[in-house]
Amino acid sequence: MILGVHHVAIATFDIKRLADFYCQAFDFRLIKTGGWERDSVRHELVTGVKGSAALSWMLQRDNLFLELFEYSEPRGIKLADARLCDPGYTHFCFAVTEIDSEYQRLQSCGMRFHGPPPGQPGDPVRAIYGRDPDGNSIELIEFRPDSEHVYHSKHLPLAAQAG
Repeated sequence: MILGVHHVAIATFDIKRLADFYCQAFDFRLIKTGGWERDSVRHELVTGVKGSAALSWMLQRDNLFLELFEYSEPRGIKLADARLCDPGYTHFCFAVTEIDSEYQRLQSCGMRFHGPPPGQPGDPVRAIYGRDPDGNSIELIEFRPDSEHVYHSKHLPLAAQAG
């Protein structure tokens, strides 16, 4: 039985810088640090990456975990800043209130956006995409409180339980 999404994972060349960004910008907190040395059979079986060595940090914000990896072996290649139309995972999304204020605040934290949030306050749904310091895409989405949009978080079981 699938219970739900547990975490999103991001590989980076600078784990401390990326952890600091997510803790400052999105109020995550670092809950665990670890990693593994080269030739860890367990990690090779799990990841499928032969001869790897990496740092692994877990961040938490409410019911979302963000796992960060910094591989020292093998050294990765930069794939971030891919176009959103390219195949693969394209982004993850944070539901927000006051999207215009969040846009300004996150810019001051170093997030790069494609432009300001389109639309006007009071529109049923407003969204904008931006990039973290590594170029990974993040969406901000705001639903008017009385919105009946099918994707509104009030329609999700966890939101109903938390409310």
